[in-house]
Amino acid sequence: MKDYDSKMEMMFIPAKNGYIKVFIYGFSNLGTWGNAVAVFNGIAVTAKGFNKKRTIVRSIAKLHESLVKKGRKND
Repeated sequence: MKDYDSKMEMMFIPAKNGYIKVFIYGFSNLGTWGNAVAVFNGIAVTAKGFNKKRTIVRSIAKLHESLVKKGRKND
């Protein structure tokens, strides 16, 4: 794959304290791998998979888990 063939999608989800940014790349053809990176307040998590929708949901779920763990550490 050439550099100019790769494309990235960005999704911004509004939250109380800012935006959750999800960067999605890959998934160019049916059955190809892709990545989704979810970022919020300096915390970034990644998920890799075949199914685009499930991979995005998984990255947001992992972000939620890490934010909950961070909240527990601060208490």
